Amino acid sequence: MTGFRSIRWRIAIPYALLILIILAGLGYYLSARLRDAQLGELETRLEDQTRMIAEAAFPLLESGDRGAALDDLADGWAEILGSRVTIIAEDGIVLGESHQDRSQMDNHLTRPEVVQAGEDGKGNSVRYSRTVGFSMLYSALSVDSGQQNLGYIRVALPLEEIEDSQLQLRQTIFAAMVVAAILAIILGVLIAERTTLPLRSLSESVSLLADGDLNVRIVPTTRDEVGTLTRSINTMTARLQTQFVRLEDERMKLAAVLNQMTDGVLMVDAQGAVLLMNSAGEDLFDYDHELAVGRSLIEVVRYHQIVDLWELCKSSGEVQSMEFEGGQAPTSFGVSAIPFADTLEGNVLILVRDLTQVRRLETMRRDFISNISHELRTPLASLKALVDTLVGGAIEDPADAQHFLNQMDGELDSLTQMVQELFELSRIESGRVPLKRIDIDPGELLNAAGSRIKIQAERAGVMVSVSYPEDLPPVFADPDRISQVLGNLLHNAVKFTPEGGRISLSAYQKVDRVIIKVEDTGVGIPAEGLPRIFERFYKADRSRSGGGTGLGLAISRHLVEAHGGQIWAESTEGRGSSFFFTLPVSHQGE
Repeated sequence: MTGFRSIRWRIAIPYALLILIILAGLGYYLSARLRDAQLGELETRLEDQTRMIAEAAFPLLESGDRGAALDDLADGWAEILGSRVTIIAEDGIVLGESHQDRSQMDNHLTRPEVVQAGEDGKGNSVRYSRTVGFSMLYSALSVDSGQQNLGYIRVALPLEEIEDSQLQLRQTIFAAMVVAAILAIILGVLIAERTTLPLRSLSESVSLLADGDLNVRIVPTTRDEVGTLTRSINTMTARLQTQFVRLEDERMKLAAVLNQMTDGVLMVDAQGAVLLMNSAGEDLFDYDHELAVGRSLIEVVRYHQIVDLWELCKSSGEVQSMEFEGGQAPTSFGVSAIPFADTLEGNVLILVRDLTQVRRLETMRRDFISNISHELRTPLASLKALVDTLVGGAIEDPADAQHFLNQMDGELDSLTQMVQELFELSRIESGRVPLKRIDIDPGELLNAAGSRIKIQAERAGVMVSVSYPEDLPPVFADPDRISQVLGNLLHNAVKFTPEGGRISLSAYQKVDRVIIKVEDTGVGIPAEGLPRIFERFYKADRSRSGGGTGLGLAISRHLVEAHGGQIWAESTEGRGSSFFFTLPVSHQGE
């Protein structure tokens, strides 16, 4: 029993089984093909016979004769052809039968070959016949007069001859399988014996390689050469796999950390070649991180300040940091260079942070504090002066007291308006102002806004015109909020347009947006102030800004963006300004 554990038997037995399976499959295939070929020949022969009988039986079937003539016809043809002949009426009743008493036979309309003949004109089937007691091949033909089905002619032959030839073939194949199995086992043992010799040598070599000593001769202690080889390979594989998994895990962790960092990370060797760059670095320097590997630092970052910082870090061996601005659209960078003194000598890790947004927010915060302080200082100083005047004795004069109280009321109104607009802006920015959006004709919005500003414009001596195409599609917007935007833009246009000037309010479609334009012939906006006019409290020219709070355009910007649109301005100082904003076209009915 132990001998069968040897590798020779593990090779020989499957080899023999393979031969047996192939022979069995081949025998089955040949047997099936032979049987199919024989059946095909028989089917062709029977189909020819059914046609001859159909020609002879056609006159009787057409005349409706159901007497003994069809029985005689079936007997005659059966004797000539050596086959069983059955003549069946269109309703399945047997009208003629050569081998049985037709009066004792069942209705044949449901027989497979008859069903197929009724559908296709002819049909064949092989099945066991209870009438004769063995398998038979049936071939049926539909007899048609051209207008109706007159019946069916069926011819059948026993399959004993085919079954006998199939049995002889299977016996021959079985004998061949036995002989082939014996030869295969003998040949398999010889092959296995010759195969195990190099395998044993290979197993010993692998064992020595796994132990790290090529001079030691290790005698196999297992009964199975493959077992020894497998254990040796598994030993090496396990060791390598453990190291590989550990390294891969570390690599994935490092890659995940680097890719999630918002700071650009670059590793540079002593020669200034980039060894690694993360996705954030790719975005900062617009350079593919895979292409960056192996390229020089200056080629990748294109800022000499970073290269200078790397050289300083490399030469000093200490962490270096700096901030600078660069690029066509000035970008603020914060850069740190960290040397790898102990682990990767000569390599430097460079961290780059985009500080543009931070600096912009800091500037906005300072400007906001400065602006709101400025806006509050004037009315508070006026209130203080008015109160001091009243306390100083002006309150005794009713006319002066009333005048000062009216001025105080005006200043309080200004403060109240400022607080309300700040509160409104805060609610809009935080999304706490729900939009009641509907489909509305932009022409209605323009006409309503033009009508509301008309009195103020006439008082200022400014002409207002409204124009737009008649086929403008409706927009999906909150009418009250868009009217608020138009009101802010039109009030500013009237305020900064001198007497005799013109203001035009228009709209046009561009793809899936409607663009609304407010244009004036006023004093215009200085170029340096144009990018900041939508900031809170920003006033391009305080000398002409009147009593406004500087919040109208900021509110307008947030309302337009809440609709999914954009707002911008174009202006030339001294030649007027144009304000644009977009609204989405309604998709109702698409």
